[in-house]
Amino acid sequence: MKAAHIYGFGDPSVFKIEETNTPEVAPGHVLIKIMAAGINRLEHYIRNGDFLKEEDMKFPHILGADASGIIDAVAADVSNFKVGDKVIPMTGYPVDPSDYDISPATAAPSFQVRGVHSNGTYTQYMIAPARWVVKDPTDLPHEQAATLPMVLLTAVRAAKVMGEVKDGDVVLVQAGASGTGSMMVQVAKALGARVLTTVRSPEKIDFVKSLGATRVIDTGKEDFLDIARKETGGKGVDVVLDGLGGDIFTRGIAALRSGGIIVTYGFVTGAEAKFNLIELFFTSKQIRGAIAGNLEDLTWGLDQVKLGRVKPLLHKAFPLSQVSEAHRLVAENKVQGNLALLPWA
Repeated sequence: MKAAHIYGFGDPSVFKIEETNTPEVAPGHVLIKIMAAGINRLEHYIRNGDFLKEEDMKFPHILGADASGIIDAVAADVSNFKVGDKVIPMTGYPVDPSDYDISPATAAPSFQVRGVHSNGTYTQYMIAPARWVVKDPTDLPHEQAATLPMVLLTAVRAAKVMGEVKDGDVVLVQAGASGTGSMMVQVAKALGARVLTTVRSPEKIDFVKSLGATRVIDTGKEDFLDIARKETGGKGVDVVLDGLGGDIFTRGIAALRSGGIIVTYGFVTGAEAKFNLIELFFTSKQIRGAIAGNLEDLTWGLDQVKLGRVKPLLHKAFPLSQVSEAHRLVAENKVQGNLALLPWA
């Protein structure tokens, strides 16, 4: 099978398309023919050397957490899948079966994100434990379905579970045109929230409005903290969903109402933030973190897609041979929504 390997960290040119062995089905596993693989910013960080040290990885390595595919083979002890089923594997899960029932799954000692500590989806075939694979109910083309898993899991976990977003809430989503941010807007809207969101350039405003955002804040011209207060009569928003970090995270705390929740799920502008503790304990504001999600989070999210409340946002699909060009777009922040790779194109 073909795969996009990296032999070390570097810029988007580090990928090499090579032939490698097709994995064999192990007990409890299924073999998936990958029809499309999603690209996430996480893979940009890993490729760039921002997330792990080289000694933490075994090279050559295959990146990628997201996939949409077809069951190509099943182990003899697997009865809930058959050859030809259209499926979506979880982006991360405990690799030790004794950890399978730990919830949230991210708390399991053996939890791993595919493509980080194990080979990922930038290839033509993969194996996965049947326990961590779901049948795709959406009828979407593979290249669209492949953009969903990580951003959908992250958005459902951040907004629904950790942010406790509910009908009537006012939610501020940072970077609403980004891959994860655009999904945050949709999930918060599906939960009944009024959504405010930020963008860094005016050409992204119409795109984010099309997702259901009530108010789009162009941070080149407007201060999101001022807008958040004006839109809530000075009270502050109920929830902030922040994948940016740094000073923006700090100012997001100030945008919250008393008792509000800020959920952090990324660090695009900085992994460190400084804030005044007094602002937290005098106002009972809460800081929570979110990463990945459980099987039920993915199932709930895919149901929202099937109902038409959430849609995939495919910016462009590339043949696997053009993985470097795709990563270059991510690195240059030129993507509205998500990208996909087509391993068989």
